[in-house]
Amino acid sequence: MRITEVESIILLDRFHIVKVHTDEQITGVGEVSPMNARVSHALVENALTPLLIGEEATDIERLWRRMYTKPHKLGPGGVQLNAMAGIDIALWDILGKAAGLPLYKLLGGKYRPTAKVYASSMARGMTPEQEAERALSYKEQGFFGYKIHSATPWMHDDGFDQTVATATAVRRLVGDDFPIMVDVNNAYYGHTAIKIARALEDLGVWHFEEPLATHDYEAYGRLADAVEIPVAVGEQEYTAWQFRDLITIGKVDILQPDVIKCGGITGFTKIATLADTYTKPITVHNTQQTIGTSAHVHLWVSTPSCVYPQEYNIEHNPVLDDTPIWRNPLVPIDGRITPWELPGLGIDLDDEAVTRLRTN
Repeated sequence: MRITEVESIILLDRFHIVKVHTDEQITGVGEVSPMNARVSHALVENALTPLLIGEEATDIERLWRRMYTKPHKLGPGGVQLNAMAGIDIALWDILGKAAGLPLYKLLGGKYRPTAKVYASSMARGMTPEQEAERALSYKEQGFFGYKIHSATPWMHDDGFDQTVATATAVRRLVGDDFPIMVDVNNAYYGHTAIKIARALEDLGVWHFEEPLATHDYEAYGRLADAVEIPVAVGEQEYTAWQFRDLITIGKVDILQPDVIKCGGITGFTKIATLADTYTKPITVHNTQQTIGTSAHVHLWVSTPSCVYPQEYNIEHNPVLDDTPIWRNPLVPIDGRITPWELPGLGIDLDDEAVTRLRTN
């Protein structure tokens, strides 16, 4: 089964999906992290597609390494791994469709029957009291936790920050038995991160996400030595080699790969093997509720280290809520998501909706 075309599609000038077509009329779909769709689109079209046309679609590991090594001088991280992720996910979708099996079965079968998720609030303009009311509503809907984003990203101790006030308000309203996660998107220097972490410990916050500069693994190591709260990092790491250093130097407690960033299913499984080797849990970074969530849920139910509730973005998404690009969306029911028992990812893509939203 040979690859005949790699179709790179931008939706609403923001979202980036990929279709891989084959000579047996089996098409796979994947998603690229929407950090800069025009940049990742150019990489798919100009650097990766020429490496794939005419190749055997089911040789996934060989093609992954080909995509990783041939454009290596572009920098094997960031956009390259993002772009690879969309193609790799589509190749796994093809493999599942060709085998007539849901993707999780190709990954070893179900380790758990379904996946628990927590509600991830991306809002930054809410008052602590408003955020607390929102958290309570998601607790009542059956979600297994709530995450706040409560500071200016990369603010270097000098920006909007209501982390402690918001965590305090949420804890007061939801009670002591409901997990709270805090993500500050690389906001602090080391000494401030330690001070905030200790305050969050007193509030029983479950994990403290990305408090420091993403590249400063030594600072993460010092933070880990100073506090008890679990530190979660990984959405800005793209390779198993980076996660190795995050574990051994950064001493982080929870790994956060994102399947549409870290080289797709193939890249994720390499990180999951590393997590098992070092006995680390995975709580993914998952902000795209369509193809990305579908790929993730197959990994959640089949990967032993995905033991805790995983992230689900609760914000409005135009390709899910306004003009849905799939006919059978996977959405949480009582705080759980279960993969469809359909071949591959199980996505019934609405090609007419994709055409209406396409902007390239």
